[in-house]
Amino acid sequence: MNISEFPKVTVILRGYTTDQVNTVLEVLDEETESHKYALEITLNSPDVFETLKDISRKYGNEFHIGAGTVMNLEDAKNAVNAGAQFILSPVQLEKEVLDFCKSNQVATVPAAMSPSEVYKMKKEGADIIKVFPAAAIGPTFFKDIQSPLGQLPLMAVGGVSAENAQDFFDNGASFVGIGSGLFNKEDILNQNKEGLKNSLKYFEDTVFQR
Repeated sequence: MNISEFPKVTVILRGYTTDQVNTVLEVLDEETESHKYALEITLNSPDVFETLKDISRKYGNEFHIGAGTVMNLEDAKNAVNAGAQFILSPVQLEKEVLDFCKSNQVATVPAAMSPSEVYKMKKEGADIIKVFPAAAIGPTFFKDIQSPLGQLPLMAVGGVSAENAQDFFDNGASFVGIGSGLFNKEDILNQNKEGLKNSLKYFEDTVFQR
């Protein structure tokens, strides 16, 4: 995967059914340009591999579809077999996981929190480094860490919302991952498309039209 083509915003969906995930993608497909968003489905979701297979088949040519909460090589293999185009983790990933994904042309987004962890993940071949939890560190961390280490493909995840996403971009984050800060959980659970559309419009007006 060419990281320069990776969407700036990854929508994180945790704990939702296949139908609920499909509703979110229907809204994204109807209301946005697909290059703006990637979609992460966390592995601690019900029937997650069936969900990944289903939405990869339906939307894999339009959206970047990935798996989140990947912790080890077995998780990565299951996710890739289900059609994931990228994987994310809340922790640093072992080199064997990074190498496996690279050999299968699947992008990797392991997590880091300190400069040493960020440097290690980049050196070992991560495509994007997820700084997590980003809100605990603050947007200026992204600018500060790149002063000595150089330009890095960093994704801010954890506490990102419509109100602060642009602050992370302005301070050097190349990407953000956003879950409850974008869509109302009840709207996803109830498959309320109008509510999802309203939340998406608010996010786009706040972030992309700023």
